[in-house]
Amino acid sequence: MALGPRLDLRQSQSLVMTPQLQQAIKLLALSNLEIEAFIGEALEANPLLDLGGGAPADPAETIAPDEVRRTTLESSPADQLIAEGRAADDRPLDIDPTALDRDHDTGDWSADFRMAPGEDGPGIDERGGEAPSLAEHLFAQIGPAATDPATAFIARHIAGELDEAGYLPATTAELAADLGVDEDEVEAALALVQSLDPTGVGARSLGECLALQAREADRYDPCMARLLDNLELLGRGELPRLKRMCGVDDEDFADMLAELRGYDPKPGLRFSSGGGDPVTPDILLIPRADGGWDLQLNQATLPRLVVNRSYYVEMRGACDDKAARGWLSDKLADANWLLKALDQRAKTILKVASEVVKQQDGFFRHGVSHLKPLTLRAVAEAIEMHESTVSRVTSAKYLSCPRGTFELKYFFTSGVASADGDGAVSAEAVKAAIRALIDAEDPKAILSDDTLVDLLKDKGFDLARRTVAKYREAIGLGSSVQRRRQKALAGLR
Repeated sequence: MALGPRLDLRQSQSLVMTPQLQQAIKLLALSNLEIEAFIGEALEANPLLDLGGGAPADPAETIAPDEVRRTTLESSPADQLIAEGRAADDRPLDIDPTALDRDHDTGDWSADFRMAPGEDGPGIDERGGEAPSLAEHLFAQIGPAATDPATAFIARHIAGELDEAGYLPATTAELAADLGVDEDEVEAALALVQSLDPTGVGARSLGECLALQAREADRYDPCMARLLDNLELLGRGELPRLKRMCGVDDEDFADMLAELRGYDPKPGLRFSSGGGDPVTPDILLIPRADGGWDLQLNQATLPRLVVNRSYYVEMRGACDDKAARGWLSDKLADANWLLKALDQRAKTILKVASEVVKQQDGFFRHGVSHLKPLTLRAVAEAIEMHESTVSRVTSAKYLSCPRGTFELKYFFTSGVASADGDGAVSAEAVKAAIRALIDAEDPKAILSDDTLVDLLKDKGFDLARRTVAKYREAIGLGSSVQRRRQKALAGLR
């Protein structure tokens, strides 16, 4: 066969994601406050956009009316156009399904979208150059450090309650009442938080904060404990009295004070940014008198955006050349698309949040012990959306309810397979069953982990021995050998 150049015609199909669809996807992953900032920049860039309540505008061109901003659990918003593979103008979209499976916080989808279509910009993490907040820093550590989902859930709630200095202003009893759990579970979660970096966070007093740091430095002996228990004397300058109470000589006392000065009394301040503003919820869950729920977007963080058509008509009448009219038409198209994209974002968030509330209704009524195993796929299938869409909606979105403010991601917990194969059960139910079996065991016949596995299987929990051991340790119960010794000593008393 002769070698030489030639021309061949080939027909192929490719899946392409349009710039508008990419931007709509990115909108889903942003919180209301980030959307508010985005709208502020859009108002500066597009003269045809205006805030509601200003110049008269066509009511049909107003974003986020009341019926879009709220819903009840008995009714769900319209299907999301993005999930159905349609554009905001109802045209079919060329979407790469493999691209939709990508995580929301990786790749170019995390890029800033405040730019002209097709341009690249800095990532979200580069916006403002701010370091992670204290809560974000702790959240990143809680997952790997927690032994079970419930403890992680409570620990994240505690991390969100810390003030800007890293202290916990609420008592464990108050937190237990808010979450509907036992106080010892809150204590276990608090111990987890106090074990995280920076050392000293989660303390309820200055003495406890410094004691945590002393333990970390292996300097918490009885003398240091007495010093930390009497910090008010140190503040008043009563050093001779304090030295006598500690029972040390001048040199040791000087070393203790030097050690104390090296500790950080406010470990959370290094992570504070802009005064440590509290989390602003994106979604509000309000109980109704009939026992149901009202779900609505937080209107305080969602400006009312409109297209100022009267200004468009005025500007078009003043345009004399073709380039100016083309620019104005592009701005009108951009404004119309943005309103539709924000409208679809509002509907999608409410639709996903409604399903989460339905699935976790027990938590909102009775507390964390009634959390059900829940996955992104289960929610996606229930509302007929793509799993990646649900993932973006639940990221950086906070829901405020009578029990507090929680990130939507927190309501997705793992479960344990049931012995009969009928679904899964919550890890909380497993822990409660283990605790009940151990509390009822005969001191002369302590239950081994293997025996617990068999007894739990009779109750409908299909667990491996190592899983039982993990849950047992998570609720603070020792091994069979440890419990045998403890109960033997208790019997001697």
